[in-house]
Amino acid sequence: MARTYERFNLHTTPESFYVEACDYGSDDVLIVDRVSTDIALTVRRDIPPTAAVRPICGIMGTIRLLAGMYLVVITNKKTVGDLLGHAVWKALDFDVVSYAKTVRHLTDKQMQVNRLLLTMIYDVLHTESFYFATDYDLTHTLQRQADARPEFREMSLLERADQRFVWNAHLLREFLARPELHRFACPVMHGFVATKSCCVNGKVFEWNVVSRRSRFRAGVRYYVRGIDAEGHAANFVETEQIVRYNGSKASFVQTRGSIPLYWSQRPNLKYKPKPEISNAVNHLDGLQRHFDSQIALYGKQVILNLMDQSGSEKSLEAAFDDTVSSLANGKVKYVAFDFHKECSRMRWHRLQSLLGAVAPTQDQFGYLLVDGDGNVLLRQEGTFRSSCMDCLDRTNVVQSMLARRSLQAQLQRMGVLRPAGVGQRLEDQADFEATFRNAWADNADACSRQYAGTGALKTDFTRTGRRTHWGLLADGWTSVVRYCKNNFSDGFRQDSIDLFLGNYAVGEEDLTASLLGHHTGAGGGPGSWRLPVLAVAFSMFNVSLLTAGDTWSETLPHALFWGTASVLTVGSVLRAGVVDVPKLVQKENDGKTDH
Repeated sequence: MARTYERFNLHTTPESFYVEACDYGSDDVLIVDRVSTDIALTVRRDIPPTAAVRPICGIMGTIRLLAGMYLVVITNKKTVGDLLGHAVWKALDFDVVSYAKTVRHLTDKQMQVNRLLLTMIYDVLHTESFYFATDYDLTHTLQRQADARPEFREMSLLERADQRFVWNAHLLREFLARPELHRFACPVMHGFVATKSCCVNGKVFEWNVVSRRSRFRAGVRYYVRGIDAEGHAANFVETEQIVRYNGSKASFVQTRGSIPLYWSQRPNLKYKPKPEISNAVNHLDGLQRHFDSQIALYGKQVILNLMDQSGSEKSLEAAFDDTVSSLANGKVKYVAFDFHKECSRMRWHRLQSLLGAVAPTQDQFGYLLVDGDGNVLLRQEGTFRSSCMDCLDRTNVVQSMLARRSLQAQLQRMGVLRPAGVGQRLEDQADFEATFRNAWADNADACSRQYAGTGALKTDFTRTGRRTHWGLLADGWTSVVRYCKNNFSDGFRQDSIDLFLGNYAVGEEDLTASLLGHHTGAGGGPGSWRLPVLAVAFSMFNVSLLTAGDTWSETLPHALFWGTASVLTVGSVLRAGVVDVPKLVQKENDGKTDH
């Protein structure tokens, strides 16, 4: 596999950008003409000595905004760790550099729009977390790589990458068609990576979690639900758990994604908007396309539907059940588990009943196992596709439990844990258990921030194995923040994602009317001034309760004041009656298409 360059210097002159590859033994330089926008290769001696120079960490690609073309580069990174002996980096900071020397060709309003478009690009870039590697393909599971043809393994990273998970694919479109430029192109994955060196029974092994977020039907919590006409599901994430010991490698893959029907759930200032299921489309056709793709990629499918079977989620859960039962395919199995009902009143032990019910199927699906010589000893024959309304909180709890069960079997087979029947359980290994729980909770937080704008709920259970009253309080605060962001700033976030991914391309049209006066600043929608007031009032209300005095006479005035302030602010929000909606790409109410 042809690796990409790792270190660069960006040289800038009024006419051109020169991206110098600084890896040992390289003389390659990428030259970008700032006038014609042509990109070509040259050598180090062609860099003008008068050019301004600064180090960069990688090239994300190029994008056209109102002022013209821009070069998007990574300016800071940190190492996450080694994944199977390959360095994985997390991109920390970026720069979006204009080809144009001036923006005087724009009117004042056009300059305002261009600044807003730049803010939107930076908004996506600073949504954690973007990862890349220069000599390892982060976008493919170990099993896909093990089954690949020899010619595939010789391809460049950009050429062979799974396009679902290359978040800068639109920015790299000019590079993709030109193989001579591939070593300068950095395929970047959005999701989560944890790499840990662990020890059990005195045996050291590598343990990793990699979550890959799809760029197809990508967006924010309430504005992107269900599937599109191609069968791509909203918030689709492929999560792979990888372990290596004594040269042997094992992998277990799971997926999550929105309920694959045509439905929507638009924010309307209610805490939990009612899901709307379209009556104008054939749900079975869309579902069939989705699962045909999933089966081709992952094998047999078990759907773990964790939605409520009563209340506002009931209609969607029932429609999903009915549509799956009509699938003309024996490779999809449906398992419903009313998570909130079963685990209410702190009865989280009931999750073990779900685990027990699917255990025979998990054993049948197995996992990938490759020996030290590269021979595939076992293959994973199917995957669990977990989902709830958001595919975040409930989903991550269940995925972590399935992952632990698979890891137990893998470590027994590899000889790290004592053989089955001896009674050694992975959860009894205190040091590793803490590492395992925290990594999966961090995974939950990362996926949640990318989709819902906040950390995940229920992570106290993931981190500690117990549901606590403090965890419930923290979830309450997170839910308030989610409500505010989803109603008052997610239109801006959705527009930003659509612009970054190329779902919307800036042309010659006038964007002034659609953007100015709509998004009141970076991520602030109509009425966004109320959000900090509500946040402060609600925070102080909680503080007054948690730091109660010796008597209620001391605590009650503070609690009443801040509680009243919270209620009045909420009332003001409801009276305003407006939410921040996307403007660049109109989302159909049935969730079917984006155009």
